[in-house]
Amino acid sequence: MSLDQHPTVKRYREWAASRSSSGQADKIDAAWLKALALETGADDAALVEVDRPDLRDQRAEILEIFPRAKSLVSLVCRMNRENIRCPSRDVSDLEFLRTFEKINEVSRLLARKLETAGIRALYLSGGFPMNMAKWPGKMWPISHKIIAMAGGLGQIGHHRLVIHPRFGSFIVLGTLLLDREALVYDQPLDYNPCLECRLCVAVCPVGAIAPDGHFNFTACLTHNYRDRLGGFQDWVERVVTSRDVASYRRKVSDPETTSLWQSLSYGICNKSSYCLAVCPAGEEVIGPFLDDRQAYVNEVVKPFQENVESVYVVPGSDAQAYVSKRFPHKKVRLVGNGLRAGSVRSFLEALPILFQREQAEGLNATYHFTFTGSEDLAGTVDIRHKQISVQPGHVGNADLSLTADSRTWVEFLAKEKGLLPALLQRKILLKGSPRLMKQFARCFPS
Repeated sequence: MSLDQHPTVKRYREWAASRSSSGQADKIDAAWLKALALETGADDAALVEVDRPDLRDQRAEILEIFPRAKSLVSLVCRMNRENIRCPSRDVSDLEFLRTFEKINEVSRLLARKLETAGIRALYLSGGFPMNMAKWPGKMWPISHKIIAMAGGLGQIGHHRLVIHPRFGSFIVLGTLLLDREALVYDQPLDYNPCLECRLCVAVCPVGAIAPDGHFNFTACLTHNYRDRLGGFQDWVERVVTSRDVASYRRKVSDPETTSLWQSLSYGICNKSSYCLAVCPAGEEVIGPFLDDRQAYVNEVVKPFQENVESVYVVPGSDAQAYVSKRFPHKKVRLVGNGLRAGSVRSFLEALPILFQREQAEGLNATYHFTFTGSEDLAGTVDIRHKQISVQPGHVGNADLSLTADSRTWVEFLAKEKGLLPALLQRKILLKGSPRLMKQFARCFPS
């Protein structure tokens, strides 16, 4: 039997011809697709073209995982607010877990329905799993927040979360990639639903959200994500460096061990997410806040502020100083966050994210880094007025110059090699005051 006579081939060609003659192979009807998304279980949906200027930084990664992508569907599933606002994290985590399960299932079912309609669709995880081979870099293939904002499903609030105009911060996001163009696409909101009330600032236990808009990424990661990612990595290292049971118990309490077991057994859990819980933005959320702000603060905000809990911080970080001053009744737990550079390039790229600006008080200096060996790279780090900038190459006059063998520097950052032996072996060379190197290190505790 020839290929042309095979029953499967003949049926496909008949099906393709009928679609072409009926016009079904043309662009997607946006209204039809959104209605299908809502019917499938989403609470809102939007379409964005892959060539949208807002997605310029995402386009290469989108096409890498789905080369046929022409349109993106951003999906929203709302959460139950009262669960998220509950001070008991088990109640809150249950809602997080179930809603992430829902967004993934809605995305999958919608992709199946579109496939049945002849539209090729790829759906992505609302959260985990991610590509852990890229840890600690960007592990997610595309950023749901950017797609959602491009489609008018919200804007980033002061707390760095997308705020939906109706549902507020109480949402999770998903994205589908389609191989078809749409007849019409959605556009970004012309306003930001964020009220700039700063309640997220008032409630964050580690001071990750500053009043002026600064965000301390590592403070948030270290505490809220303690039972996953770098926190799990730090726990493993605590296990393998413990001499015996008694040594382990001095490092990790019984509730911390069982908390990790729960995350591994039942689903990843959060230590905070208070910024989301107290957010009053959104048309369906704002009522109680506007009706009686003091009552809202008493009922929603203060329970988180007054909660007696363990707060996880890196020693010497801005977060350690913040929680000790702002929330003295909370228990400070000094831990590692598992963040360490795997290359000198990633070291330089990560500096602005890891920078602890309060530790840079009084430091105004320019640093030239020169790396040789397995990686040949140069960079300039300028720290002034508690701000940092990192540029490729050597720019300006250096107050301190550091030349290092790349592998040795990465081993030093991982605490696998001491600085003094590296200096004696001339694997690391310093030109300038060693005091400046000490001040530099203080800005990046890990």
